[in-house]
Amino acid sequence: MTTTTEPVSAERLDTLARRCLAEAHGFVSARAKEHFSGRAEGALAETAVPEFVAGGKCLRPLFAYVGWRCGQPESDAAIRAAAALELLHCFAMVQDDVMDGSALRRGRTALHVRFARWHEEQGWAGSAPRFGESAAILFGDLFLVWSEQLLRESGLAAEQLARGWPHYDAMRAELAVGQLGDLVNDARALPGWDTLLDVLRRKSGNYTVRRPLEFGAALAGCGPELRAALGEFGGLVGEAFQLRDDLLGVFGDPAVTGKPAGQDLRDRKASSVVVLAAAMAGRRRRAELNELLELDTVDDEAVTRWRELIVATGARERLGELIRERADKALAAIDPAVVPHHAADLLTALAARCTERDR
Repeated sequence: MTTTTEPVSAERLDTLARRCLAEAHGFVSARAKEHFSGRAEGALAETAVPEFVAGGKCLRPLFAYVGWRCGQPESDAAIRAAAALELLHCFAMVQDDVMDGSALRRGRTALHVRFARWHEEQGWAGSAPRFGESAAILFGDLFLVWSEQLLRESGLAAEQLARGWPHYDAMRAELAVGQLGDLVNDARALPGWDTLLDVLRRKSGNYTVRRPLEFGAALAGCGPELRAALGEFGGLVGEAFQLRDDLLGVFGDPAVTGKPAGQDLRDRKASSVVVLAAAMAGRRRRAELNELLELDTVDDEAVTRWRELIVATGARERLGELIRERADKALAAIDPAVVPHHAADLLTALAARCTERDR
């Protein structure tokens, strides 16, 4: 990337993230106590559900709050409104873990696995995994409800919230549609690059960056020119974020990412790394890739072969170039005549956080 990030901006982001996470965690803790205290399921729900919120990076709330700061001063109410997006993200993560059968989330046991183990500990009849998945889905639903409740009770004025609801609704719908698109993408039937980018944008890119920025700017009452600049920036950074996520899904360090090595390969995800490798492979390497695509089980040895082939095709290096290109274009979209200086600094720091991350 051609720019550097001012330490003060990074420190400012960390402070904002802690404030957003505290609001989200406190709200969920209070709701869990309200709904489950004294009940049989409360012993686990009152601890597991708030713990699921803890440790989040709060990227979506950060983008939402920076969008707000493009048009309005500091606001505790806006922090709470932005924090609602962290609970929306918790809903998405619970669903994602169930759909992918992931045992870990943020280096800790996934929620559906915790509830399955609880079922076993109680000695109940029936399928413990099925119980765990069902319970997790219900708590995911609660995260979705609590996200809207926290937004509604944030303290922002009714007219401010009214500007934000259409963006909030669009973000939720786009997330679900994108998840469905991701669900039907299987590495054994590789999609084209344009199709992949469309799913990538809807499932994660827009939902992580562009829509939260637009949501925060709408709450703040920003004008169309500023919202357009944020939309362009957000679209580019969102794509770079997901491309980086795909790289981590194949080459990330499990000790840092909290997920098994090469998890996306084991899950047969048609991620950008795999699609690009197939497109860039010559005849011999494409034949080797096809052999891997046909495997019934992707074990450690297969993951190693996948990685070696991806590197050999040049796809890993090319994806890094695509990430840097998008990041640079995004920073160029921050017009100082349109975006306030204090917000531009935070956007620059956020772009670096999204595209240079290791988890």
